[in-house]
Amino acid sequence: MNRRSFLAAAMAAHVAAQTARRPNILFVLADDLGWGDLACYGNRFIPTPSLDKLAAQGSLFTQFYVANPVCSPSRTAFLSGHFPARHRIHGHFAAAELNANRGMPNWLDTSTPMLPRMLQQAGYRTAHYGKWHLGSGPGAPVPSAYGFDEFRSINGNGPTWEQDEYFRARSTGVFVDEALRFIAKDKSKPFYAQIWSLLPHAPLNPTDDDMMPFQKFNPVEAKRHTSARTIFYASVAALDRDLGKLFDGLERLGVADNTIVLFSSDNGPEEIFVNNAGHSGVGSPGPFRGRKRSLYEGGVRLPFIVRWPGKVPAGRVDASVIGSVDMLPTILKLTGVPVPANAKSDGEDRSAVLLGASLPRTKPLFWEWRFNIAGHVNNVSPMLSMRDGDWKLMMNPDKSRVELYSIVKDPMEVRNVAPENPQVVEKMMPRLEAWSKELPPGPRDPAAGKNDYPWPRPTKGKL
Repeated sequence: MNRRSFLAAAMAAHVAAQTARRPNILFVLADDLGWGDLACYGNRFIPTPSLDKLAAQGSLFTQFYVANPVCSPSRTAFLSGHFPARHRIHGHFAAAELNANRGMPNWLDTSTPMLPRMLQQAGYRTAHYGKWHLGSGPGAPVPSAYGFDEFRSINGNGPTWEQDEYFRARSTGVFVDEALRFIAKDKSKPFYAQIWSLLPHAPLNPTDDDMMPFQKFNPVEAKRHTSARTIFYASVAALDRDLGKLFDGLERLGVADNTIVLFSSDNGPEEIFVNNAGHSGVGSPGPFRGRKRSLYEGGVRLPFIVRWPGKVPAGRVDASVIGSVDMLPTILKLTGVPVPANAKSDGEDRSAVLLGASLPRTKPLFWEWRFNIAGHVNNVSPMLSMRDGDWKLMMNPDKSRVELYSIVKDPMEVRNVAPENPQVVEKMMPRLEAWSKELPPGPRDPAAGKNDYPWPRPTKGKL
């Protein structure tokens, strides 16, 4: 071997060694799981020992925000680092006619900067298992077009699973088996793997065995009926049980210590007033106002648990404000992968916070919801929202509603303090309006943002 060949081989070996030492990433995303649905977040009815253990071994964050209160746009933000309205993704991907009526494309543009593609190009093996919901049907790209080496999905094109009556109930275990097979196949390279569950999204149909521990919540005299609590609690418990197999599998394969596990949910819990959740829609937003589709805290503030043994502090409960748009720059920093020039994120690198530092945000978070909101009128939020520091400003584009909340003092958003703080409103409103004007134009539901319910009232006195 000549000197040039020797140096080239040595450099290749060095790069391979550096790549092998990079942490693995395992991103688990629940579907319609609320902030208050896990025991480690205060739920007293659903045992979730696997996720509680994950939180005890890592850090639990209490102010984590997704970028939209429904699935497809929320998932777009996790992977792209962009507010989803920039890509005209305002609601869930559905049939082409409905997408067109809402000013949406039929799938996420494959040219969008994507975290899995960036990791793939840096030498990571990448895989997706479970719900996709970033486009399906005629012409829609398969997940490999976005940077996945292997995939098998629901609500997407390409390889999937045969589904029977109880597939949703046992689907998490199916996805876990696929992911562990992928992880075990090649340990010479780091991996990025996604498990995006179907639970606890309606319609839920847990097995009799899964429901058995929760039969006490059924009506005593109504033997023909199963309560919504029994159905929902059994589904969350099944999700937790199967995720326990995943975490145990990481230990068994010897990769747990060098794997960053991230767990969250795509949006707040579904309303029982929505037809497919009429038998089960009792998920908990915790103490917060709002549910799925609402820009109040309960619709966009979700669980976030991170474990990386020896790096992320164990047993920590942290109130730092983190957004799903932060995931792309944060993961790239933790993996040592440079941010591409074309991947300017709406989020910011929060890796130092995950590793234990207490640092305030430097960028505000923004939201837009253009459509009607199901359920109680008290959850009907204005169409635009902005979180900056402790303040949250909410408004309609025509300023027919303007609400300001001090989230740290009033996390339940019961007292609109806009009239008492005109200087804060005057500072935030132009920034929220400017952000809204940056977004591609599109149709809005005439009923969106309208709420004639008299509470909470803008008042300087007591409610």
